[in-house]
Order: sequence, then C-alpha cells, then structure tokens
Amino acid sequence: MSPGRRERGLVRPYVVTDGRAYPTRNTFDLVTLVMAHPDRPLTGLSPEKRRVMELCLGGALSVAEVAGHLELPVSVTKVLLGDLVDSGHVSTRSPIPAAELPDTQLLQEVLDGLRARL
Repeated sequence: MSPGRRERGLVRPYVVTDGRAYPTRNTFDLVTLVMAHPDRPLTGLSPEKRRVMELCLGGALSVAEVAGHLELPVSVTKVLLGDLVDSGHVSTRSPIPAAELPDTQLLQEVLDGLRARL
C-alpha cells in the first residue's frame, strides 16, 4: 500500500461521515438489502452517497456488497446508508429468514414432478 493511500485511509472515513461513528438508525447488518429510489434527486449528495445510489439503482445489494464496492469500512457505509434512508433515497429490507424459506424436500419433489411431466 502506498503511503498516500494509507494516510488518506486514516482520515477519510471520519470526513465521509461528518465525524459520526454511528448511523442514525441501527437496523443494518451485513446482509440487509439496500434498494435505491430512482425518483430522488442526487443534488446535494456527497460523492460516496451518489455512488451508493448508482450501485443500488441496478438492483438490491447487501450492506457488505455496498461497502466492498465503495472500499469503505462497513461502519462508515452504515452511517452513509442511515443518512440515505432518512432522506428517502434508499430503502432497506432484511433478507427472508431461513424459517420462512420453502422446505428443500418440497422443492425437490416439485422439480421431480415437473421433470416427469416434460
């Protein structure tokens, strides 16, 4: 890692979050899905928040994926996402819990039945 990159990395998260260490809402985990609202104006958004919007306009991404694309720590990404949820630019959804997913055996039986008919 170059010295300039290392120095920038030490200051940048603090600057990106306006000095905040925690999001306004604590409802994000690594697999929370983020969806952008295309009708919201991008004027006044920071470059990082604009990038989140660009990333999520193509479809839902997890918090971990957004952080990876931004090359920012997850904690910083959560602060940015909290701001974007508050402003109505994005919405989030928890993934479907495993208890609500269909039974694997049932899905296999449906697949076998379809194959038998074709």
